[in-house]
Amino acid sequence: MNTITHAASSAPTIRLNEGFFARRNWFDWLFAALAMAAGLFAFSRYASFMDVYEKGILIGAVPAVIWLGWFWRPVRLLLVLVAGFALLGITSYQGSLARAETVFWLKYFLSSQSAILWMSVLFFMATIFYGIGTFATGQSRNMEIIGSRITWVAVGMALVGTLVRWYESYLIGADVGHIPVSNLYEVFVLFCWLTAAFYLYFEEQYQTRALGAFVLLIVSAAVGFLLWYSVVRGAHEIQPLVPALKSWWMKLHVPANFIGYGTFSLSAMVAFAYLIKQQGAETRWYKLTPLWLLGMVLCFLPLVFRKSSPEAGGSYWIGYLFVSFLIVGGILLGRKRIAERLPSFEILDDVMYKSIAVGFAFFTIATVLGALWAAEAWGGYWSWDPKETWALIVWLNYAAWLHMRLMKGLRGTVAAWWALGGLAVTTFAFLGVNMFLSGLHSYGEL
Repeated sequence: MNTITHAASSAPTIRLNEGFFARRNWFDWLFAALAMAAGLFAFSRYASFMDVYEKGILIGAVPAVIWLGWFWRPVRLLLVLVAGFALLGITSYQGSLARAETVFWLKYFLSSQSAILWMSVLFFMATIFYGIGTFATGQSRNMEIIGSRITWVAVGMALVGTLVRWYESYLIGADVGHIPVSNLYEVFVLFCWLTAAFYLYFEEQYQTRALGAFVLLIVSAAVGFLLWYSVVRGAHEIQPLVPALKSWWMKLHVPANFIGYGTFSLSAMVAFAYLIKQQGAETRWYKLTPLWLLGMVLCFLPLVFRKSSPEAGGSYWIGYLFVSFLIVGGILLGRKRIAERLPSFEILDDVMYKSIAVGFAFFTIATVLGALWAAEAWGGYWSWDPKETWALIVWLNYAAWLHMRLMKGLRGTVAAWWALGGLAVTTFAFLGVNMFLSGLHSYGEL
């Protein structure tokens, strides 16, 4: 009996898997408490400006933010800092927009326009550092780490600018106030930080920063357009909503839509990296199709936008063209080193797939929400408006890609070319429709 007891006591302890809540540390619970406190503060202070649907969105946002912070721990500190700086900016106004020109940190850092300009500069800097790191060797590769840190700060400034701009719209007038996702300027800011944030998540998950130079290229291109659009249209000025946009549906439809746009764009740049890795050792320049296509697109864009607004931005687009030549030339000359630095084909393929899967899910939700919004605003779920038609084309394109992936095992070169081609379809749905077609969505025209 004693022998049995001794054997039982010396047996290894079998531990069941820890529960979800048991894995939380003190900072997780502190973050959850801060998120709930922020939600209660927002509800108590701004509930009078909200309808029942908006109150529901706020209540649902609190557990969503807590889950996000627990799921992706690096984002906790970002959200806490963003909330703190946004609150500092909001309280510094003391109810007067004029203080944006007299209070130091508002004028240079925390007003919406200042924060978004900082976002723009930081994204450009991050792209440069990632690019240098791509070509560097040894300790010089720390440039990519700097690029990653700058990208985090840029995302933070974009969020601060967005939250402060939301408050500024209400300072102009209670009937003017709205969530800043109502025009091309505001959604380009949304696109930039969403795309960068999704990239940062994949960067951490796969422990590689080698894709930063590729993904940040598309973000920097969007920032370049944003700056040009601000000058040409004065789009940074807060304008009252058109009647069709005065709906709580906008708060759900537009962000979901741009999660789709952002992840589709991310997948396209990963696909471009995949093709560069494939052709890194190619010595016949005429076979470097992805690079020649990139060059043609980058040269084509300035011509389109100069034609769209010939009265403004001529020298700007000449500079854009010059930078484009430098980028394409640098990739051409350094393609072998870049190919060596990129992660494996399996990782590139997996990031491509997951980006499209996430984007497709949110784009589907956005399309359904858009149909419900259209029924409320215009009396019908679908009207074959150009924007709706091209949204359907985007949806069908990625539905087919996922079908071929899951049912037929689509991989490799064909999948990469298809994802890269999807960027052209997505870009036309995002911008081309606004430039060349008219319809019920013409409030976003160039």
